Amino acid sequence: MTSYALMMAAPALGLMGWAAAEDLRSRRIPNWLTFSLALSGIATSFTAAAIVGPQWSIAGFAVGFALPLALFVLGALGGGDVKLLAGVGAWFGPGAAFRVFLLAAVIGAVMVIAQALAQRRTKVLLRNTAMVAINLAHVNDVGLDHAMATGQSCRSVDRPLPYAVPVLVAILILVATAV
Repeated sequence: MTSYALMMAAPALGLMGWAAAEDLRSRRIPNWLTFSLALSGIATSFTAAAIVGPQWSIAGFAVGFALPLALFVLGALGGGDVKLLAGVGAWFGPGAAFRVFLLAAVIGAVMVIAQALAQRRTKVLLRNTAMVAINLAHVNDVGLDHAMATGQSCRSVDRPLPYAVPVLVAILILVATAV
């Protein structure tokens, strides 16, 4: 990514940093913040300073919204998390939204493992992970409601993961490696 493109991404990175701070503090990302990220990404795509064109911005928004939607339906992510990744897609396009989604999953897993280790709950994490995986593998047999209830009852750490933090780290890694 050129230094010019990095400057153009600064507003998105600033909004994402703010979202990560809010998510860390309250485990919630305000709607005005996620909507600002998404709308400014789409609006910027129509300018000469765009990182991606309008068609890629809209496609990125759709990909960023669709990827975490299944996790939201299962209760693993909040609505703000879905809208945050949609905003990432609106700014950086569908390929970046996909890469951020994957990288944030890895970063989030490392964070959860570290949190479980710090709380001495590693055995609980492994047991609960196995329970959720088995239920998801057999969702046709046990039903979606049962799989969702199992996921909700199998919390391995005291507080839910602030998803905006791994998303921010992921986008910073992608921006830094694109330079």
